[in-house]
Amino acid sequence: MLDIKSRTKGTICIIISAFCFALMNTFVQLSGDLPFIQKSFFRNFVALIVAFFILIKEKRKFSFKINNLPFLLARAFCGTIGILCNFYAIDNLALSDASILNKMSPFFSILFCWLILKEKISLKQGVIIFGALIGSLFVIKPTFANANLFPSLIGLLGGLSAGIAYTMVRILGQRGENKSVIILFFSGFSCLVTLPYLLFSYVPMTLSQFLCLMGAGISAAGGQFGITSAYCYAPAKEISVYDYTQIIFAAVLGFLIFGQIPDFWSILGYIIIISMALAMFLYNNKKNNN
Repeated sequence: MLDIKSRTKGTICIIISAFCFALMNTFVQLSGDLPFIQKSFFRNFVALIVAFFILIKEKRKFSFKINNLPFLLARAFCGTIGILCNFYAIDNLALSDASILNKMSPFFSILFCWLILKEKISLKQGVIIFGALIGSLFVIKPTFANANLFPSLIGLLGGLSAGIAYTMVRILGQRGENKSVIILFFSGFSCLVTLPYLLFSYVPMTLSQFLCLMGAGISAAGGQFGITSAYCYAPAKEISVYDYTQIIFAAVLGFLIFGQIPDFWSILGYIIIISMALAMFLYNNKKNNN
């Protein structure tokens, strides 16, 4: 049985992780009108350095099982698309809207685990996923009169891509691949993909913009450490719902720093999506306790 102290530590770690990721999004928006691809490169470059030092600390070599390469590439490709879409959404939407669309990834992950890994989805889980998609429509507001329709759809695509990436991480974990290697491979791949754009279309940065992007990278690393530590203390079914505190942090930071106030339909969408996340959390807890 899970120790209450371990669950508490896991809960604290995942809330810290959620705050770090909300802070990352804030720094990305604070960096101003830089190209979102340039922002992505610097965010991933910091993560690359962090992952490299973790490997050194663990006294491991950068090596992977050759039969895992297709899954590493799929994880890296989809993860890169997810980050690029998320950063584009952050630049063009309210911070809380961009965050909630990115947080659709757990639902897409369940869907793709069903499609790819043939993991069964119950009727209740299917209804919850459908409910979350309905909630996302309130945030997206899919009408041609909505000026934010395109960035909203890009934000949702980011959540979908991240969902596929997390499915690949699940496969790699089942196949015994080292977590630090997965992070390093992904970060290196993302940097290589965005480097040509940086070389030919680099936009000079002010010191404050550079510091904001460094802040985004450090915050992202903090988020990764927090979520990894959280799942070491407690299983996902016990604590994953607390990851949605990122939406609250994003809304508060967006209001305090940018004066952003989500409209009624967006708030309704947040409530529906967070309610579906809570319903999935309670369903998984009940299922695993039976």
